[in-house]
Amino acid sequence: MPDVKVGSREEWLAARLRLLEAEKEHTRRSDELAQMRQALPWVRIDKAYRFETDQGSASLADLFQGRSQLLVYHLMFGPDYKAACPTCSLIADGFSGSVVHLANHDVTLTAVSRAPLEKLQAYKRRLGWSFPWASSHGSDFNYDFKVAYTEGQQQAGGNEYNYRRQQQTGARMDYLKELEEQGKSGPLAEIAAEAGVDWPTFTREAPGMSAFALRDGIVYHTYSTYSRGLDALWGMYAWLDRAPLGRNEQGIWWKRNDEYGTR
Repeated sequence: MPDVKVGSREEWLAARLRLLEAEKEHTRRSDELAQMRQALPWVRIDKAYRFETDQGSASLADLFQGRSQLLVYHLMFGPDYKAACPTCSLIADGFSGSVVHLANHDVTLTAVSRAPLEKLQAYKRRLGWSFPWASSHGSDFNYDFKVAYTEGQQQAGGNEYNYRRQQQTGARMDYLKELEEQGKSGPLAEIAAEAGVDWPTFTREAPGMSAFALRDGIVYHTYSTYSRGLDALWGMYAWLDRAPLGRNEQGIWWKRNDEYGTR
C-alpha cells in the first residue's frame, strides 16, 4: 500500500478544485484533437481486399453493413496463434456493448484478424463476444495497414509501426536484441506463450485501429492509430485511473475474461 496524504474535507476540496481546472483543460484539448482527426484528408482505397465473415466472403465495403462509417480494431490473432493476444482480448471485451449504439449512429465496429475464420469463431464463442469479427487470412489488408509483417520483413528489420520505421543500426539494434532476449523468458515470453507461439511469431502481428468512410460506393481511409494511441480503448483503464490506487500495476496482471481464478 503506497503512502497517502490524509487531510480535512476543506483541504480535499481545495485540491479537487485545482484538479478540476486541469481536467477541464484536458477535456478541451481532447476535443481539439478529435477535430484534428476529423480534419485529416480522406485517402481513397482502390485495392480489392477480401474478408471471410459469418455471412460469407466480403469486400471492405461490405464490412460497413450498409452504414457510412467503419471502425476496425486490428486484433492480434495470427494464423499460427492458438488464441488471440490476451491484451487485445481485454480491449475487445468492451466492444460488444458499444456495437448496437454505434450501429444506430451510422457507425459499424468490427475486429479484423489474420487467423482463419473458424479460429475466430471458436474464440469468439469461448469469450462470449457478439461483435462482428472478420478474417483477413490471405489478404494484404493487415500488411498494408502496418499491423502484420512477414518473417522475411521481420528478419530484415526496418519495419514501420506507429508511423516510425525501425532502424537496424546502433542503439536501435541493441534495443531489438535486448527485446528479443526478453522475449525468451519473463513477461514477454508469457504473453506469447498465452497465444501459443514464440516471441518472433507473436510479434509478426501488431495492434491498431483504423477508420474508414463509404461515400458514393467508394471506400476512404480516414484515420489509424497504434501503440499508446489505443489507450482510450482500454475501458477498464478509464476506471482504474479514477480508483484510489490508480493502475497500481506490477507487470502484466490481466488475463482473458474466462481465465481469472484458473491459474
